[in-house]
Amino acid sequence: MTTPDLPPRWGMVIDLNRCVGCQTCTIACKHHNATTPDVQWRRVLDVEQGTFPDVQRFFIVTGCQHCADAPCVPVCPTGATFKRDDGIVAIDYDQCIGCGYCAVSCPYEARTIVKSQDWYYGEETVQERAVAQPDRIGVAQKCTFCTDRVEAGLAQGLTPGVDPTATPACSAACIAQAISFGDWNDPASPAASPTTR
Repeated sequence: MTTPDLPPRWGMVIDLNRCVGCQTCTIACKHHNATTPDVQWRRVLDVEQGTFPDVQRFFIVTGCQHCADAPCVPVCPTGATFKRDDGIVAIDYDQCIGCGYCAVSCPYEARTIVKSQDWYYGEETVQERAVAQPDRIGVAQKCTFCTDRVEAGLAQGLTPGVDPTATPACSAACIAQAISFGDWNDPASPAASPTTR
């Protein structure tokens, strides 16, 4: 798994040559994390460049980059945004005051502050009520690298990035295997060597 001297450093690599723009990662993320309407922690940008007849189209998968030197961390006045030892940039919803400093400082526009609970069909459904996340209303929210899946998988002896149930939903669902997740400190990890996936 990891090299003996180094703790895991979770990361994600996107192969733009593989991405087909299907948006499966976006839907898998929304489903697993129960985000509200208009909130997408994982997005796929559709980019066209060139002039006819020499035109190219490609897709860019975006979201929180869990930056090594995350600009959102030092601007947080309460310490709600912090970097974990495993490299994941996390948010403590109980400490967040919703000031938006982190959202403004993020160069990837990966953070959202939802002011009120909206429902997909204008009024709540049984399913939406069952998965609602009231602790995310009025505070900053973003991609978590599905830490619940990663940590549960590790507890079961699974390898994140290899075993689908221990891997972030977007990566596990990617039909083109364009999203590689794993431990950058492990040379055998799919994130450290995505071409071997």
